[in-house]
Amino acid sequence: MSNNNFKLYRILGITGALSTLVIPFFLWLNNAGNKLDFEQSFCPLKATTGFPCMSCGITKSIVYFYDGNIIKSLSYHLFGPLLVGFCLFVIVILAIELKTQKVYFRKWILNRKSAYCLVAVLFVYHCIRIILLVSQNTWDDILQQSIWK
Repeated sequence: MSNNNFKLYRILGITGALSTLVIPFFLWLNNAGNKLDFEQSFCPLKATTGFPCMSCGITKSIVYFYDGNIIKSLSYHLFGPLLVGFCLFVIVILAIELKTQKVYFRKWILNRKSAYCLVAVLFVYHCIRIILLVSQNTWDDILQQSIWK
């Protein structure tokens, strides 16, 4: 990999991780009275079907994590606070890599087995969320989450 690509990939990685942290931060600043609780989801799947996708709730989870409400954060998505920690880790590691021109943690971060395990855990968590959604709500309640109200 050329030196320019090395720098570009690290800068893009830092930008992506920062965006993941900054967008919920601005939503948190404008969340007076917890109005975000009553806002429609940005998810196209949830808007059309009423059922959440695997990542539904992560933004709200991060917003309430910033608010210090860990229980509410975890109720929106279990992986929200973990994503904050991962993004901070990525920002620090990629900044160090830019400074030292060395690669760290490649075998753990770019590991196919780790990625499959993460997807499997996320899939099981999502299945549990769907089962709980269906068991705790009527079909009308679920459709209220969609555009077909």
